[in-house]
Amino acid sequence: MPDVVHGSERRPLVPGELLIEEAAELSVVVPASCRRTGRCHECVVEVRAGGDQLSRPTPQEAFLRPGFRLACQARVERAEHDVELAVLRRRLRIELAPEMATAAVDLDPGVVVTAAGRYVADDGTDLGPASGAPVGLALDVGTTTVVLELVDLETGAILAVAAFENPQRFGGSDVMTRISYDGELPGELRQALRHAVNHELRRLQSALGIDRRRIVDAVVVGNPTMRDLAFGLDVHPIGRIPYRSVTETAVRDGAAASTAIERRAHELGLLMNPRARVTGGPIIASHVGADAAADLVAVSAVERGGSFLLVDIGTNTEVIVSDGDRIVAASSPAGPAFEGGGVRHGMPGAEGAIEGATLDRATGRFALRTIGDVRPEGICGSGLVDLLAELRGATRLTARGGFADRCQELAIVEDPRITLSRSDIGHLSIAKAATAVGQRVLLRRLGLVPGDIEHVYLAGGFANALDVASAIAIGLLVPVDAGRVVRAGNASIAGARALLLSRRRLAALDALTRRIEHVELESEPDFFDLFTDGCLFEPIAA
Repeated sequence: MPDVVHGSERRPLVPGELLIEEAAELSVVVPASCRRTGRCHECVVEVRAGGDQLSRPTPQEAFLRPGFRLACQARVERAEHDVELAVLRRRLRIELAPEMATAAVDLDPGVVVTAAGRYVADDGTDLGPASGAPVGLALDVGTTTVVLELVDLETGAILAVAAFENPQRFGGSDVMTRISYDGELPGELRQALRHAVNHELRRLQSALGIDRRRIVDAVVVGNPTMRDLAFGLDVHPIGRIPYRSVTETAVRDGAAASTAIERRAHELGLLMNPRARVTGGPIIASHVGADAAADLVAVSAVERGGSFLLVDIGTNTEVIVSDGDRIVAASSPAGPAFEGGGVRHGMPGAEGAIEGATLDRATGRFALRTIGDVRPEGICGSGLVDLLAELRGATRLTARGGFADRCQELAIVEDPRITLSRSDIGHLSIAKAATAVGQRVLLRRLGLVPGDIEHVYLAGGFANALDVASAIAIGLLVPVDAGRVVRAGNASIAGARALLLSRRRLAALDALTRRIEHVELESEPDFFDLFTDGCLFEPIAA
């Protein structure tokens, strides 16, 4: 009998039931707060297969693109074959390198408790009577993943952490498609993010037993599109030449002193002290955003001195290089492949994701490592890198990404069946090429070769699990000395926390972003040649 499928779980389809009811039977939590009227838009699910078994979309679902449904509106009409669904707001593992979590704290918070027992901001805003130590919110809005922390502003201690998939995926998997979507249906993406963040804030406030009015300050980072969407700014200029946020344009025109943004929590609808200041971190330029700037803060790249290479691999990959004096930066539109998008069995770093793989060349079988040491459900970025490197090393994968035996699909796991296809590898080659081009161009711009780099910082959701040798073998990372590599994990959230705890650091970062030189990769005369080379699964020429 046909089933409803979510990951490795399944149960029989029941005609007449809503998808939200089917999901509940699988113990899958689908958020919803409008009593199934379709008004809150929180219960968006992706229907990966079997959409023809469901009722036609209702008027309440008009904002959704094909492949996405509201679970409270889509009803099972037929049970002829399986319906596979995925929830957009799965909780994810938070990858934070130990040294990032325990770095020395520079305490200069923007809100303190006065002798009179009131929360007062450094701009003089009275935020009401104090009910305990002031708490701040650090928020990193990634294209694929959202991470937030609640932090004690008096001690710098992390009180709670949460990470989940960005629910805006129904508007597209990359920044350009989301910009286009926001032009068609303005406000929907912002609302989806706000609902998701408030859901987590409500949950964490309950778990900690704190009142929302105690959360008195916030710092938000993200690439320019994600940051500006969160603040309700017009993102359309970021999607067309010269690809600039309205805040960058305002600074260039002399109409503003900084690309940072300031709003009050009540203006953004966040569940915290209504008068709390919410700061959007300063961006670098074009698509190189506040998340990349926060990375620099987290790893103390400039303070350490010397030459460095920072690579934050994600849907929008950022590369920053310094020779110890000049700093250059670029963004690479890598797409979501290494975060699970476009790969049939790809997934972000959630429980059940294959994060490491070793091929036994005698048997042809893989020894796999999954997040949580549970039954595999899919493959996350570090696992994909390992699989490609192992297959390439065993000559089962050609430099151009084809299987040596000319098959179109390789089974990695038989039950549940998890495969890697020729199409998947094509998506990964493009993502890899974009990342490789950024590194090659910026090193060349400063007259450096990989051997000159003193510090290499790997940031992003799967940086801690990424095997450096595998990344170099397939051409994802330039050939660097593994002993110089610092795995920074989700460095942008650590940077956001540092900015939240220190107004001095925020001011210093604002000044730093103005001296970073932005490079448009596509303007390089040999860009397409470099990109073509980058698509090959072989080490990058030093």
